[in-house]
This record gives sequence, structure tokens and C-alpha cells, in this order.
Amino acid sequence: MTAPSPTLSEDLVPAFARGTRLQHDRVRDQWIVQAPERAFLADPIAAEILRRVDGAASLEAIINSLAGAFSAPREVIAGDVLAMVASLAERQVLIWKV
Repeated sequence: MTAPSPTLSEDLVPAFARGTRLQHDRVRDQWIVQAPERAFLADPIAAEILRRVDGAASLEAIINSLAGAFSAPREVIAGDVLAMVASLAERQVLIWKV
């Protein structure tokens, strides 16, 4: 039995699950999330988010970084980031650092 997921909040610190990583395929110029026995292509927006997942930065810091880098409304960026990381956490690609 796995532990329940924490309530999604900007205080959480995402990290890649063991054996999972983001890698840039230079030949295809494509970001790929490699996980045990599976891989996901990361679209440009997902890649920008995942490149900031280092196991130290909180979701708040990631959202603020993206909002500043792209001069976009913070609430729009926050909605996109929270939805994506929740989905990847459900698929056990991302975990939460404590």
C-alpha cells in the first residue's frame, strides 16, 4: 500500500522518482522523460516546467520563475503547473520531497 499523496500546494517540492529523468534528445531536438520501462515526450511547455524540477525548488519557486521568464499572468502559470505536476505524480513520474 502506498502512502496517500499530500494535498497539492505551492509549498510542495517536486522531484523525479527514482530511475526517472528528463533528457534532451539532441538528434530530434526533443525533451523526453525517461522512466523505467516507459518514456514520455515532453511538449515545450512541459519541458520548461520539468527543467526546473530539481528536488530543491518548491512549486511556488517554479511558478514564479516561469511567470517571470515568460511575462505571463502568475495565476495562469500556476494552474498549468499544478495540473501537470499532479498528473505526473499520479503516474509516479514525480514525487514530493519532505
